[in-house]
Amino acid sequence: MTEWIRYVLPAAAIASVASPVYAMEYLSIEEAQKQAFPSATQFIAIQAGRIWKAEAGGRVTGYFIFDRVVGKHLYIDYAVALTPAGAVHKVEILQYRESYGGEVRSPSWLAQFVGKTNASPLKINGDIRNIAGATLSSTHVTEGVKRILAVYGSRLK
Repeated sequence: MTEWIRYVLPAAAIASVASPVYAMEYLSIEEAQKQAFPSATQFIAIQAGRIWKAEAGGRVTGYFIFDRVVGKHLYIDYAVALTPAGAVHKVEILQYRESYGGEVRSPSWLAQFVGKTNASPLKINGDIRNIAGATLSSTHVTEGVKRILAVYGSRLK
């Protein structure tokens, strides 16, 4: 009867000290849209599930773009709100799945992107500071914002 313990105990020990998988959903897309553009009365889908135009009183107040990048191992869902001129209005982390490195959700770190345009360098340890312990996550979110600006920053007008 005690023979099975010899085989199960090593696996149980490993399972008890292994890092659990975390998946924190901080905001839904709809909540993030309202936070980014509180005065908007409607969000019109330009590309279903990915890009919306925010309007208030028939006037465009900005664009909301949902994207996903890999952190270290798992996906980070984030959104970039752009002004009508194509500058970053706000960046928000919607869901973070890694067990560490969630500091990329820090308001002070995300605020570094505000006002950036397609012409901005957007480089870690340059105009965007790195986060120790979240180097890959901060690098990949920065690269994602840069890609969004390059693709959509001047094309959504």
